[in-house]
Parts: sequence; C-alpha cells; structure tokens
Amino acid sequence: MNSSIRKQNEIFENLFVLELANNHWGDLERGMKIIRDHATVVRYNNVKAAIKLQFRDVDEFIHQDFKGNQSIRYIKKTEDTRLSREDFAKMVAEIKRLSAIPMATPFDERSVDLCIEFGLPIIKIASSDLNDWPLIEKIASKRLPVIASSGGASEKNLDDLVAFFERRNIPLAINHCVSLYPSEDDDLEMNQIDYLKQRYPNHVIGFSTHEYRSWDASMFISYAKGARTWERHIDIEHNDVPVSPYCSVPEQVDRWFKAFHKAREMCGGTSSARRVCSRKEIEYLDALVRGVYARRTLPAGYTFSSETFERDFYLAVPLQKGQLSCREVMNGEQLTKALAADSPLTIHDIDGPYAENPALRGLIEGRGT
Repeated sequence: MNSSIRKQNEIFENLFVLELANNHWGDLERGMKIIRDHATVVRYNNVKAAIKLQFRDVDEFIHQDFKGNQSIRYIKKTEDTRLSREDFAKMVAEIKRLSAIPMATPFDERSVDLCIEFGLPIIKIASSDLNDWPLIEKIASKRLPVIASSGGASEKNLDDLVAFFERRNIPLAINHCVSLYPSEDDDLEMNQIDYLKQRYPNHVIGFSTHEYRSWDASMFISYAKGARTWERHIDIEHNDVPVSPYCSVPEQVDRWFKAFHKAREMCGGTSSARRVCSRKEIEYLDALVRGVYARRTLPAGYTFSSETFERDFYLAVPLQKGQLSCREVMNGEQLTKALAADSPLTIHDIDGPYAENPALRGLIEGRGT
C-alpha cells in the first residue's frame, strides 16, 4: 500500500462506530443519555470512536399513501422514531462536546445534505443501500470519507461500489456485516474479513457486528484477521424501555474496548515487516545458547577448522560473558594464547573479526551469564 493510500485510510484506522439503535426510540432525552454514558466509556478506554445517528427525511421518505400505516414494520418504526432537525443538532453538538466523532447514516438525499450542514467528517452507507445509486451518487458528491457495510451484497455489488469510489479518489472502508439482528455465533462468517482484505487490499476492512453472546471473542478474532474499524449498536437501560439483544450497553462496550486493547497488545506491531525483538527477549534467548569449551588443552597458535572442531571443542551451557557460542563458526582464526581443557573459549583468546571489530566484540562481551 503506497503512502498516499495509507494517509487516506488513517481516518478509519482503529475507529469504533457506536450507532444509536432505532434513533433511541425518538426520545431526545434517551438519546442524549446514550451519548453521554457511552462517551464516558470511550474516554475511559482512550479509543477513537464515532457516535452515529440515523438521518431520514420522513416526510419524503415514506410515500404519502402509506403514512400512518402501522402494519408495515419499517414504516411504523420510521415514524415512531422521528426526530426534528433541532433534536439532531443538539445531539451532534453533544457528541462534539464530548470529543467523539459525530457521524450518521443518511437514508435519503436530503439527509446527505444534513450531514454536510452538521459538519460530519464521515458518512456511512447501510447494507440495505449498496445498490441505491442515486443515494450513493449524492454521498460521493460531498467527497467525504465513507464506510459501507457489506451485508447481503454480492461480489459484483461490492466490486462496483469499490471501483466507483476509487475512480473518484474518495476514501472508503468496507465492513464485513451479517444483517441478522441479533446474530448467533455461527452466523458471523468472520472468514469474510480475510476475503475482503484479499480482494480490496487498498481499503480498511472492518467488522459491523450484531452478536450478543460475547464482547471479546469476536474482537480477538477480527483484530487478528486484520479488521481495523468496528461497529456496534448501542443503547442504555432507561425508563423501562427494553434494550434489544443486538445492542450493547455501556458496560458491554467497556468490555469490547478492553478486548481491543488486549488483542492489540497480543498481536503486536506491523504485519508487513519483521518485528524488532525486545532486549528482554534477546537476553532470554541468549541464556539458552551453548558456549564453546575446549575438549583438551590447546596451544597458542592453534588454527581453527570446521573439520577438527568436534575433536577439539564441545558445546555446553551456560554461555559466559565474552564467550564464543555455537553461532560463531570459526575457520582460519588462531588462538592468541594457550587454552586449558574445559575452559571457555572467549573473544580475548582468538584473533580475527570477532576480536578486532569493536561492535562484534562488545556484543559478545555483553551477553551470557
């Protein structure tokens, strides 16, 4: 991945998206409490997090002939959870005040304009809208970074979406997502993270999840597989309104964040280059290395040869300070003084590069017991 693409993707790296489920049932007080309670958990765990709203222009979103139709679940929910522009403005301001990233999923073109009006830095495309090209065109016209959930999209759907944003040089992250609410563990299909990383190597791949039995197992797995942005629905227990099983309350989100920190700690640094071993690890391994000992008394001027090494020397622990080890193969060097039987062969007993090079000599003198 080149540096310009890496720079583009920085906004998505290790980003958590916390979505207010069902627009917090259209209750501004509940929504503000969800924001405050979860923002506290975000700050406590020192993570980068967006709190995401859902925007719909309800007047136009629902056809006039179906307004008030309580038998169609999506229409009923949309109308029941309706909020005013002023309500949304208050929540966006609160998200910003609490140092979280304000974000939204717009479900129609007018709602995209609302994202811009509120100064949201990232826009989300829902799984249900990956084929909604009028909406996608509108979102792309704003040239903001976009996260798209893959949901039930086909490979062709995803290829088209990725190509569309790549041609316009608009940052795009792709979330693996199973659109089942809630999801059982055997619904998660987390190997799809591998598939998405292989197919779209220039994009951050994430995991949008609705499972409800664990807040750490899927984090460990998804992080290890390379997911670098995550999304969950959030809620609170408030005024006897039930929390949907696919939603997470603050203490569960806290466990989720802590699992992220543990996964990051255990996986370590980069996966694109060999790690730098710590001094602690090197010292531990050096203590296990065998040192070179004389099998018999050897005179000054003795010349080392691989053919006679086993006859004249043996390898054993411990490796002592300044002692040559099994790692240093000798051919042609000479003993500068006599060496008694069972004595360690040290850097001070031979000529050649190990003795003459200060850096090599210092390395050998500093290791061992």
